[in-house]
Amino acid sequence: MGLLDGIMGNASRVDPAAAAKEFGRLLTQGEQIHAAYQLVRDSFLFTDRRLILVDKQGMTGRKVEYHTIPYRSITHFSVETAGTFDLDAELKIWLSGSATPIQKQFGKGVDVYEVQALLTTFVSR
Repeated sequence: MGLLDGIMGNASRVDPAAAAKEFGRLLTQGEQIHAAYQLVRDSFLFTDRRLILVDKQGMTGRKVEYHTIPYRSITHFSVETAGTFDLDAELKIWLSGSATPIQKQFGKGVDVYEVQALLTTFVSR
């Protein structure tokens, strides 16, 4: 991940095998990480069963919140690609019972079409 992307709040792609090694204790038996992204200290993981948001809190990052979103809770989502002057791509996810979407931004090196394809695959099950 580029330092500038991290400062700007844009997530970068992480190798799913490395993410599985780091977050393996969160996964159920047979669950696989298909894509992972990191934003400075925070991460979000797309598994074959759910979306996991990892929020490291405080100065040291020792306190961590793990937010699991089952794909069946996602009512709709949108992906906005980067433009000429707006260099980051954006993902918005709406959950049932909530009017405000969860928003994540991606750096220019992230393939947002891959993110859209993952969500389409898992949400449409």
